[in-house]
Amino acid sequence: MGRRLPPLNSLRAFEAAGRHLSLSKAADELAVTPAAISHQVKALEELLQAKLFRRLSRAVVLTDAGQALLPRLSEGFDRLAAAVEQMRARDRRGILTVSVAPSFTAKWLVPRLYRFQARQPDIDVRISSAIRLVDFARDDVDMAIRYGRGRYPGLRSERLLGNDIFPVCSPKLRKGPHPLRRPEDLRHHTLLHDEIPGDDLTPPRWEVWLSAAGVSGVDPTRGLRLDGSNLVIDAAIAGQGVALGKSTLAADDLAAGRLMRPFAFNISDRYAYYVVCPESAAATPKIAAFRDWLFDEARAFLKEGKGAR
Repeated sequence: MGRRLPPLNSLRAFEAAGRHLSLSKAADELAVTPAAISHQVKALEELLQAKLFRRLSRAVVLTDAGQALLPRLSEGFDRLAAAVEQMRARDRRGILTVSVAPSFTAKWLVPRLYRFQARQPDIDVRISSAIRLVDFARDDVDMAIRYGRGRYPGLRSERLLGNDIFPVCSPKLRKGPHPLRRPEDLRHHTLLHDEIPGDDLTPPRWEVWLSAAGVSGVDPTRGLRLDGSNLVIDAAIAGQGVALGKSTLAADDLAAGRLMRPFAFNISDRYAYYVVCPESAAATPKIAAFRDWLFDEARAFLKEGKGAR
């Protein structure tokens, strides 16, 4: 059977007035007028058919009925407040599930994630590495970092980092029988190809870079093919060939000397990395905390001159 309760506003007005033994203090607490408190209390008394207060000239005192009702009602409101706070605490803390493409996870996010854990030790991050687009209505995911144009209908989408595209390779390839000095020297080396698109997009293609650089005599279709940008970069580090690197993903390996840029020429990427979440969840404390940390990291990354805006 359904609960037959008096109006919540009347119960709140009586509980606050009974706790303070003052209509004006109850009004201040609930941000209404003393007259509104008096009206709600009278409505409750009529509904219960019992007097709850004796009204004196400058104060109110509880009747026997009021004294019987107040403690249980206060206890009920305390439990209700505790339940709401517990729910809010779960939003502030607990597990935050973030969907991220494997390449961005491995080459940019994970090396920096310890700083978020130090900043927000109460939030446990779960990274779901996946290429496919997440369905927030169906999947157990709070937010995502996506590579694309930022057009995600019905979702909040904020641009995090852009990319430049350029060849990268191991410093070992500076030496040997065919050292890399000019783009035309690529014909003597294995080209590394990324076979996995970023979400629904085509990964960087050698034919595009070679054409933009005005290079001829290099077959853009030959070479080693791997499933994912992070694997392509790791193969380049191992000296297995020359990869087309995205500036965001290659930055840390370039800074550490594991990779080098044999040529200065680069092309701008049409796509970028975006922070995406449902509009209705954007203000959730744990999502907001992770989003703010991501943008702090992106600003530091760009300030160091590692990435493209």
